[in-house]
Amino acid sequence: MGIDPLPLDADTILALSGVTTATLTTVLLKKGLRNVWIRRSRPLHAAAPQRLVGRAFTLRFVPAREDLATPASWGSPISTRAAIEAMPAGCIAVVDAMGVDDAGIFGDILCSRMKKRGVAALVTDGVVRDVGGVMGSGLPVWCNGVAAPPSVAGLTFVGWQEPIGCGGVAVFPNDVVVADADGAVLIPAALLAEVIAESVEQERFEGWIMAEVAAGVPLPGLYPPNEDARARYAAWVARQT
Repeated sequence: MGIDPLPLDADTILALSGVTTATLTTVLLKKGLRNVWIRRSRPLHAAAPQRLVGRAFTLRFVPAREDLATPASWGSPISTRAAIEAMPAGCIAVVDAMGVDDAGIFGDILCSRMKKRGVAALVTDGVVRDVGGVMGSGLPVWCNGVAAPPSVAGLTFVGWQEPIGCGGVAVFPNDVVVADADGAVLIPAALLAEVIAESVEQERFEGWIMAEVAAGVPLPGLYPPNEDARARYAAWVARQT
């Protein structure tokens, strides 16, 4: 159903694993993209999760319609169960649940199956149920909280691997998602190479600034840098190579 999922190479994952979502939002903002941080999606676990990177595998819900949103629909060819079996290892499942917070889209069994299939994480603007089992599954989850009722209490599942809106962000299949303690950020697939290059450099630059701050250098002229600070940074970079 929809677009075939694509793999993400190890070098890309390694590079983005060293880039915070805060840095990514800044780099994307400089490119004119302001709407890339997925709202109502925060780490389920109290402890800050490791940063995760993966291609978006999209799923979409619409409002519940009583003739379609029934327990019998879970056995349909178009179901969350079928979508999970189409997920490739390493993907991040991004689920448009329209921000509905009183119907859990996934529970312990589905999350355990996703973990077994090698799915990297679940990111949604909705909520999950069976929270103890979900956390016990080992699947990292970014969501809007928890609720006991099942998905069909408020939502109808309609498909996967098609464009969605998750947390107010347009997500297309095979875009790249980076998620950490600050939330989840979307990188358009077409911009991936340039975003990586600029983000890695931004992290290096900010690491140098942090060292300067630790040494007692005042912020004016340092952040943002004036010509003198840029020259000192360039000299520092040269010494590293």
